[in-house]
Amino acid sequence: MFRDLSEDELLGIGLVSIERKYEKKQIIFHEGGEKEAVFFIQEGLVKTFKTDENGHEQIMSFLKSGDMFPHTGLFDAEPYPATAEAIVETVLLAIPVKSFEQQLLRTPAIAMKIMRVMSEKIRELQGKLQELTGHDVQDRGQSFLLKLAEHYGTMKGGEVHIAIPMTHQDVANVIGTTRETVNRLLNQLRKEGILDTDRQGFVIHDLEGLRRWKNK
Repeated sequence: MFRDLSEDELLGIGLVSIERKYEKKQIIFHEGGEKEAVFFIQEGLVKTFKTDENGHEQIMSFLKSGDMFPHTGLFDAEPYPATAEAIVETVLLAIPVKSFEQQLLRTPAIAMKIMRVMSEKIRELQGKLQELTGHDVQDRGQSFLLKLAEHYGTMKGGEVHIAIPMTHQDVANVIGTTRETVNRLLNQLRKEGILDTDRQGFVIHDLEGLRRWKNK
């Protein structure tokens, strides 16, 4: 986010930002809480989610180093639109909302980047809505795994490692299905030698096989 800024612009950001460290599973802010800051991830992983009246989570996004959040309501007095939680030990830069607004006025380069980020998130949400309404569960599951591989995967020895610890219920919440259905999908992928899961996340042994399997 700050890569192309001048030294003076970076200094201005540094003067108004506060470094905060979070443990695994620690809540950063709650849905409906007063919006006090905008956050930038220096290290770690964060998930944002909404909770329905029955206490079920709907995961909205996964965020990695270099990402900012929240993405919506930056310029209004509305509360936080979702809950944010550290998935692993995470280091954030927090900038108070008023200070952030002032920096945007002083630094057009940041304002342009924020606009691009918000535009990308709108497209992402539109795509997610289309997937949930226009694709079956297998397609949604495969699309989700491929996106994880693209955005969060690292290649090691010909395999894609995705270091995002997720339960089967987490996956079900993302793709809009039940935990039992996710169990069946992942078990089938294991049997075919395409991927494995553990407490650390996913290992995709055969990325091309995963792409082909999506269209079966």
